[in-house]
Amino acid sequence: MALEINYIELDEMFAGQVVEVHITGKLEKADYEYFVPEIERLIGKHGKINILFFLTEFEGWSAGALWEEIKFDLKHLKDLKKIAMVGDRRWEEEALALLCRPFTSAEVKFFPVEEVNIARQWLIPGQMVQHSSGD
Repeated sequence: MALEINYIELDEMFAGQVVEVHITGKLEKADYEYFVPEIERLIGKHGKINILFFLTEFEGWSAGALWEEIKFDLKHLKDLKKIAMVGDRRWEEEALALLCRPFTSAEVKFFPVEEVNIARQWLIPGQMVQHSSGD
């Protein structure tokens, strides 16, 4: 199953600093042809941004997608402030390993699905929100 991005929503309430991406299925290399230009457009328009990846019915990454992710992270090392990943705990270790230094200077946290609202609050510029897992 190819990636289905339900939407990329720019939250204008926070001066375009928060982008929410819903992902279902398996992330493939070709999916970056849609995702990367959209995120780069938002970075160009608003500067540093925060991203929430909501992994629903997520099936993981292909090898090609992993390579595209690393290239994106290296290119945009300083363009992302915070990255929140929300999904099933089975993806936490892999997701955090992929998005940890040296690939990004962004602060990265994983939240279980039931904490999606806490993840959103954490991404709001100036907020310091803690969640129950102790991160």
